[in-house]
Amino acid sequence: MKNFIKHICLIAAMFVITISCDEGFEETNTNKTAATAIDPAFQLNNAVINLSFPGSTLVYEICIIQQIVSPNSGVLAGANFNVDNRDVTEDLWQAYYRNVVRNTRDVIARTEGDADRSNLYNMARILQAYVFMILTDTYGDIPYFQGGTGYTSQVFFPVYDAQEEIYPDIISELEAAAAALSASGRIETADILYGGDVNQWKKFANSLRLRAGMRLSKVSQSTAQTVVSSAFQAGVILDNADNAVMRHSDNYTGPVGNTLNSTEAANFYMTEPFVNHLKNNNDPRLSSIAVRYVGAKSGPEQVADIASTDPEDQIGMPMGHTNATITALAPTLGLASFYDFTQIDRKRMTSTTAPVFFVTAAQTLLLLAEARERGWINAGAASDYYEDGIRAHMEQLESYHPNSAVDPADIDDYIDAHPYNPANYLEQISNEYWIASFLNGPEAWANFRRTEFPDLAPNPIPGSETPGAFIRRLTYPNSEISVNTDNVNAAIARMNGDKLNVRVWWDIAN
Repeated sequence: MKNFIKHICLIAAMFVITISCDEGFEETNTNKTAATAIDPAFQLNNAVINLSFPGSTLVYEICIIQQIVSPNSGVLAGANFNVDNRDVTEDLWQAYYRNVVRNTRDVIARTEGDADRSNLYNMARILQAYVFMILTDTYGDIPYFQGGTGYTSQVFFPVYDAQEEIYPDIISELEAAAAALSASGRIETADILYGGDVNQWKKFANSLRLRAGMRLSKVSQSTAQTVVSSAFQAGVILDNADNAVMRHSDNYTGPVGNTLNSTEAANFYMTEPFVNHLKNNNDPRLSSIAVRYVGAKSGPEQVADIASTDPEDQIGMPMGHTNATITALAPTLGLASFYDFTQIDRKRMTSTTAPVFFVTAAQTLLLLAEARERGWINAGAASDYYEDGIRAHMEQLESYHPNSAVDPADIDDYIDAHPYNPANYLEQISNEYWIASFLNGPEAWANFRRTEFPDLAPNPIPGSETPGAFIRRLTYPNSEISVNTDNVNAAIARMNGDKLNVRVWWDIAN
């Protein structure tokens, strides 16, 4: 009986303790300082930060247009060997869908219909249109209308849309969003791209629309003219102060800078075609962007004591070589090793905190020079746009590093020595666009495919998967093929294959 009473008392005590523990349990275990919501402006900033081009653009886009190359294989195999390395071709896709589109979609969903956040809503539309333009220019048909809606609408297997359906909507989005921005509305001062300045956002959107219109020059000249003319009249970026640029810091470092200042520091070199073009034209930009570690026999020997930025010392690495063949070639060129070839100056141009430019005055002015020559705009002179574009890019270089600044007298001398020639306008303008888009691999590659200039020889590497031709697009990620199989296969069938030599819709062969 005594044991029975003891058990009853124990149970009762446990019951009382349980009740007392439950009282205030929810309040006690709630973190009163944790954020329950995030301002969508910070999500837009997250998208901007992740818009900087991934290090993989060195392996494909920048290498395809023959500005930087590596002789090494393995993880660096790509356009240097004209092979399909899907561990790399997926990088841009994953970086942009996961970190940019995911955020812009959410910002748009959260601010649509909110009159107080109308400017933020339209800024997100502009940034999203930009990233989708890069994605479709890179891969062709992509998930666009449903792309990135897994979180907002639970569409986990998005349909792939044809590029010819994507481009009109991108253009429409840019036009409508720019028109809807209002200086009388709430100014989103937290915005890290333009500090909420709606006029600069408008110029950004209109410059993107101009760019999109020029992409259509082989598809439909009448449509291209309409888009270009409308964008120009609405107001575009004509001054470096309005450039769309991500300014990196020690807290938010640049992906390309990270790549070139870590394990791959001694593995990438400026190409012979690019160095020779700058050198043969006495282009002062060569000394601003290039360095050669004269006599270096290894990566550790690439030190400041033997660094030269003198244009006469620069020797670009030829295309079409493996590690073995370039090692054998270097001594025949009077070099100590392949480490003796010219590199981009990673202390200036591609430091980890170097800025990344998305749309610039130089690019826009050069496109306007072409548009004026084609008669698609009727204001200004093509020669003035051309000269102003060159000047804008040379002046832009100082923003990378003070020691990359080009002397104003050298700018004048270069422009005087390379007068605008209407008879050769497309090649002349495109060559300058190639230089002005240095380090913006996606844009430089897109314009090269559109104009076929500069006049480069295809990579002669043996075993190329695109023999005698250039890479025209990147292949889809294996993750898409294995998970979103039906939709990606429909796109592949529509595009006639998932290969490097397949042309996107606007890339029509001459």
